[in-house]
Amino acid sequence: MSAFHPTEIKSEKLPLWRKIGYGVGDIYGGGSLVVVNFFYLIFLTDVVRISPALAGTVILISKVYDSITDPFEGVLSDRTRTALGRRRPYLLAGIPLVFLSFIALFYPYSAESELARFALVILSYLFFSTIVSIVMLNYNALQAEITLDYDERTSLSGLRIFFSTLASIAAALLPLEIVKQFDDVRQGYLVMGVIFGAFFALPFIFTFFAARERQDFQKPPEKFDWRVAFLEPFKVKTFIYALLMYLFAFVAADTVSNIVVFFMKYYILRGDEANYVAGTLLVFQVLSLPFYSWLSKRTSKRTGFIVGAAVWLVTMLFSFFIGPGQPFLAVYTFAAIVGLGTGGVIVMMYAIFPDIPDVDELVSGERREGVYSALVTLVRKMSSAVAIFFVGLAIDSAGYIAPIEDVVDGTTQLVEQAQSDGFVFVLRMIFAILPIVLLVVSIYFARRYPLTPDVHERLNAVLAVKRGHGEATAVTRQEEAELKQLLV
Repeated sequence: MSAFHPTEIKSEKLPLWRKIGYGVGDIYGGGSLVVVNFFYLIFLTDVVRISPALAGTVILISKVYDSITDPFEGVLSDRTRTALGRRRPYLLAGIPLVFLSFIALFYPYSAESELARFALVILSYLFFSTIVSIVMLNYNALQAEITLDYDERTSLSGLRIFFSTLASIAAALLPLEIVKQFDDVRQGYLVMGVIFGAFFALPFIFTFFAARERQDFQKPPEKFDWRVAFLEPFKVKTFIYALLMYLFAFVAADTVSNIVVFFMKYYILRGDEANYVAGTLLVFQVLSLPFYSWLSKRTSKRTGFIVGAAVWLVTMLFSFFIGPGQPFLAVYTFAAIVGLGTGGVIVMMYAIFPDIPDVDELVSGERREGVYSALVTLVRKMSSAVAIFFVGLAIDSAGYIAPIEDVVDGTTQLVEQAQSDGFVFVLRMIFAILPIVLLVVSIYFARRYPLTPDVHERLNAVLAVKRGHGEATAVTRQEEAELKQLLV
């Protein structure tokens, strides 16, 4: 319907080396969450030896802290003006901090009092959580600035998720293998923290040099108004639908991630294979990315998301047919098909979010990628916290019996205990039923998400005029009003 389509918007293609340089930054975003989701809860209960309820409380406390700090970090990012840009200075400063915070996260505190160990763990997790917020909100904000092209953002998202998933595979397979190399499990976890801290920190060197911020987005910021900064985004319908899609789908993912080690160990009775099952899921997640990128370009990001969520949902129903003694092929086939579904959910979600600041600019006239990135980062961490907290609470209430610590010839060993039938039943219900319910809700909101490729093209045309690349006419003003009605 729009009267013109600026050619500079349609030609914003990126060289491959810039895409790769940006994409490797998500090694941290994807990999660190996998390590935390798969191994942190069991590290706290079995190594640091605090109760599952206290372990879940650690994460929940940190998210209350995040709910206060994350939005202000986003505002700070948007209002930063340096010769290096708004976002890149934070990535540079984050390189040593990512390394140190991950070591602190898996430091095996051994204070005599459980309360003292609990307090030390909280401090470590708050440090880690702060660094994740600062680094990832600026990293995510960059994606919306690097290119304005709808399909090019999908391509960029595909590459970052490719590197994120490769890192996730390493994060699923290697931590326990590193730990197993040491007779003392405490030393093993500490060495694992050092290795993965370096693995997550170093790629940001390449991201810092590859990413470039748009000069036309660097205009002096408006006077700060907390209501505008923190409340207005929740008046944008497009953002709300995207956020709800993200929230419910990723709580489902976090629930499965947090429970899978317990599920494999105490129900399937193949605890030593938990990391390989997770690795299978992630390998097929990577393999699915080209298909979803193709589907998005042929249809829309919304359609790609719905297809992925539907594949994942249907597959979870078959988890009721998997049990102890099942053939090798059944367990790994199940994991592979779940990976084919989660791949679509993840890559489409990270392709959708860079489009949201465009909708916001239609209303506010400002570029507030930092605020939106902070809100997304906060929701991501809150979803993970809620999952860990309730999983911890559920298995504690179901009567989880932690391993007994034993010292043999000066070496600390953990002796696992048999679990009750009631505990195993709760484990199965959490693993299957909760993700299915969450995915149904996520698909419901995805069907109502309004920003299709055609609508985004019209939006870019109107925004180009508002930035001074064309003359406002009665046609463009009517187009602007219609887009606000549809998207806001």
